[in-house]
Amino acid sequence: MIDLKNIFKYYNHKSQREYILKDINLSIKEGEFVSIMGPSGAGKSTLLNIIGLLDGFNEGEYRFFDTEVATLKEKKKVDYHRNHIGFIFQAYHLIDEMTVAENIETSLVYKGIKRKERQAIVADLLDRFNIVGKKDLFPAQLSGGQQQLVGIARAIASKPNLLLADEPTGNLHSSQGKMIMEVLKELNDEGTTIIQVTHNNVFANYGKRIINLLDGRIEKAE
Repeated sequence: MIDLKNIFKYYNHKSQREYILKDINLSIKEGEFVSIMGPSGAGKSTLLNIIGLLDGFNEGEYRFFDTEVATLKEKKKVDYHRNHIGFIFQAYHLIDEMTVAENIETSLVYKGIKRKERQAIVADLLDRFNIVGKKDLFPAQLSGGQQQLVGIARAIASKPNLLLADEPTGNLHSSQGKMIMEVLKELNDEGTTIIQVTHNNVFANYGKRIINLLDGRIEKAE
């Protein structure tokens, strides 16, 4: 599903080159749950953004579903985002002016799904995450854990093959974090490929494999 070979990411500053990622070699099969760990500045979020086609790279080769990413036109990347990739962000990125139900529905609107079908999918997700009573509230009226649940519901509404989570529990207390991780585990058990970035050793172990980054390099993979 995902195959990165000799990936380098860097920025040139005058006569100096600042490396963000160095010689990354990583393969992830469909259905895996992978955790990426490492200290701040190790390149974790950059690697996740490259995998999710949100960021480019300077050297190397990245194949996604057997397609060389460097050859993808922007229209095809948008298609992948709409139909194959879901994102969960630490900062939630919910739309303040939209209700819970409307936020969840956004990915379905972009995908062109008809209104009646969208409403049925949203209703199912509200029920699954036990937030039916919150459907008409706005993000500012929710707790952090509730906002993250809405973010996850939105991310999986279009049934992506790949779910990318960047510190999905970073702003939550431990019981909320555990609840989020149990949801991710359940999704993975249903067949969704998940890659998460985390600082939390306990939550990292929800993954079936742990990738450790240090100074832009893969230090070890468990």
